[in-house]
Order: sequence, then C-alpha cells, then structure tokens
Amino acid sequence: MRKMSKGARQITFWWAVTTVLGVVLVIYAHRLLPGMLPVGASPLARSQDFTLGLFTALAVPVAMLVWVVTAHTIITARTKELPTEEGPPIHGNSLVQSLWLGLSSALCIGLVVYGLALLPDVYTPRPGKQLVVDVTGQQWQWTFSYPGYGNVTSTTLMLPVNQAVTFRVTSMDVTHSFWVPALGVKIDANDHEITTAYVRPDVLGTYTVRCAELCGLYHAYMQAPAKVVTPATFQSWVHTQRRIPA
Repeated sequence: MRKMSKGARQITFWWAVTTVLGVVLVIYAHRLLPGMLPVGASPLARSQDFTLGLFTALAVPVAMLVWVVTAHTIITARTKELPTEEGPPIHGNSLVQSLWLGLSSALCIGLVVYGLALLPDVYTPRPGKQLVVDVTGQQWQWTFSYPGYGNVTSTTLMLPVNQAVTFRVTSMDVTHSFWVPALGVKIDANDHEITTAYVRPDVLGTYTVRCAELCGLYHAYMQAPAKVVTPATFQSWVHTQRRIPA
C-alpha cells in the first residue's frame, strides 16, 4: 500500500480537527449562540430545528474538506515568481474519486429521502379537537378570525396551549407567506385561495407572525404578535373580544 504524502497527512489531520470542532459547534450552537434560532414552541418547530441541525452536521465534513484543501493549496503552493515551465501532470486517484462520489451521492440521496418523509408532517392535522383559525393577509397586515367562536376577529394571534390548531390561510390581494418561526408554521397565503397548516403549540409565550414572501413596499413591517396562553386566558380573551364592536 502506497504511503500517504506529507501534504495528504496534513490535509487529513486538519480536516479531522476542523470537522470535530464544526460538529461540536453545531450540536451546542443553541447554547453558545443563544437567540440564533427561535424558541421551539411546538413539536413541529423542534422537529424542524433537529432536522436543520442534522443537515448542518452532515454538511460539516464536506465543507471542511473543501476549505482545508483550498487553504492548504494556497499556503503550500503559492509563489512570488511566475512559473517558467509547466507543472508535472496530475493523475487522479480512482479510489479517492470513487469514495468521494459514492459517499456524496449516498449522503444527498439519504437527506432527500429523510426530508420528503418529514414534509407531510406540516400538512397532517394534530390529534384531537381542532381550533380553526382563519388567517387573512393583506398589504400589510394579518387578521385572525375564529369561526368556532362566532368569527371573533383580531390582529393578534391568540392560541391556547396544548390545543391542536388548524390554520386556514388566504390573501385579499397579492401572495403573502404566513410564517410563525417559533411554531414551525410557514405556508403561502394566496389570493382568494385557502391553504392549510396544522400545529399544536405547547410552550407559553409571546412570539411573532411574519410575512416570508416579498409583497410590496412595507413587506418587512408585516408582522403581528402571536400569544400562546392558558385555556382560561384564551376563553377570557374571546369573551372580551365579543364585547368589542366590529
């Protein structure tokens, strides 16, 4: 078996070191960089965070190999003088090329299958009785209506904790995108069409509804508060909203 060259050993060493550091950084990113990701306020959101971390961790070895080889080449092969003759011919290593192609293909195919297997979770109703919320986007505001409570309407999204929710999302003008990062919900709001998303929030708190589709001049300001509250607080809010004139 042919002995590895000095350059190959250096590349292998630094690739291993940077890969381990990169994977550790990905695993503990939420502790080292608090606030980098939104709070996972639903099982759906936490599943998405796990998937993001998994995909990133699996991409680290590939990225580190490219960066380490690039850095090693820049450092060891640079010269201040222009070359006076052609360099020696470079012969490929069939084993390395086959491994690179095979592992990269297997990684990509595996991640695609994994992603497709999880995708239906966004469009599958959560078990239990559903709280239906009609979400309407328009330039540049979100409106939330509750048909199960006499069509009480608000510009604040109120949700009881541990309650299965069905969002029926539409738009009154251009295409918007209903996005609640903390809940892991993101779906298009199309003009006079209804798209549906499902979630079960399980962490009390105040979050933000955003528009994730460029929809005009004030797109960046198309936000609304989203509050996950206790069932008692939700019922009290509904009672108060019913007393407010339309």
